[in-house]
Amino acid sequence: MLLSSLVLGGCLLGGCGREGSVPGSVGALTATAPRLEYAVRKSPHAIGSKGYSRALAKNTITIGVKSDHPFMGFEDPVTGQRSGFDVEIAKMIAAYLGFGPDRIEWRTVAPQVREISIAKGDVDLYVGAYTINSERKKQVSFAGPYYLGGQDLLVDKENRSIRGPHDLRGKKVCTVTGSTPFQRIRRPEFGTTVVSHDSYAHCVQDLIMNVVDAVTADDTILKGYAAQNQGRLRVLGRPFSEEAYGVGLARRDTVLRDAVNDALEHHVRNGDWLRAYRATLGRSGAPAPAPPPVRRY
Repeated sequence: MLLSSLVLGGCLLGGCGREGSVPGSVGALTATAPRLEYAVRKSPHAIGSKGYSRALAKNTITIGVKSDHPFMGFEDPVTGQRSGFDVEIAKMIAAYLGFGPDRIEWRTVAPQVREISIAKGDVDLYVGAYTINSERKKQVSFAGPYYLGGQDLLVDKENRSIRGPHDLRGKKVCTVTGSTPFQRIRRPEFGTTVVSHDSYAHCVQDLIMNVVDAVTADDTILKGYAAQNQGRLRVLGRPFSEEAYGVGLARRDTVLRDAVNDALEHHVRNGDWLRAYRATLGRSGAPAPAPPPVRRY
C-alpha cells in the first residue's frame, strides 16, 4: 500500500504517462539544474560544413538529446528546462561554434532513431550518452569522446543477492531496446531474462515496483536515478564495459567534426568540462574522472 502511494504521488507530480517521469523525479532535477555560462565565440569555425551552414541559415543549431536521464540529459516535465552533463557539453560546443543558449533548438531523439535523425538532418549534432563503435561509424561520424562510461547495475538498496553481472542468472533485468547495454546483457553468459522499454525511466519504475530485479545501463545514467531515489536504490559500482561517449553528426562532415573536437579540447583546457561535471554527475558523490583524450580520425 505504501509503495502504491509513492508511485501515485510521483505520477501526480510528474505525469507517469510522459517519457522520463519517475517517482520523486521532479523536485530533485529542478534543484540540480546548473547555472553555468560559456563564452560564445563570434567568428565562424566550420566553414565548408554542410551542417554548420544549415545551422547558420536558420540562425539556430539543432541538438538532439535525451530527456529522461537525470544528471545527464533531462527535460523538466513542468518547465521544459533541460539539464545534465550531456546538456552542458552540448552548450559548450554550441558556444564554441558561435551559438548562445538562446540559439539552441533542443530535440528529444529516441535511441532507436538516432542515426536516422542525424542522416536526415533533423539534428545538427547529437549529444546523449552515445557510445562510439565501428558499426555506428558506418552511418554517422563521431567527435570525441568526451566521457568514458561503463555498463553497471542498479538494484534495490536491500538486494544482496546481486553483486555483479554474473549473479544475474534467472533474474529479470530491464534496459532500453536497441541500446548497447541491451545488446550486451542478452549474451548467453549472463542467463538473464531481459525486459526492455523505450526509456530507462520506465525500467526504474519496474524496479521500484519489483517487476524486475535490476536495471542495466551505463553507470552515469544509473547514478542519476540512484541520486533521485536516495535510500531506495543503489548502483553496484562494478562496471563491466567501457563506453566512450561521442558527439554524433553527419557522416563525412569532417569540417564540423574537427570543429567539435576543437570545442571539446578547448573546454577541457579552460576548466568548463570539470565545472560541468561537478554541477551535474558530481552531485551523485562520484568523483570526477579524467576527461578522455579526443580521438581524431
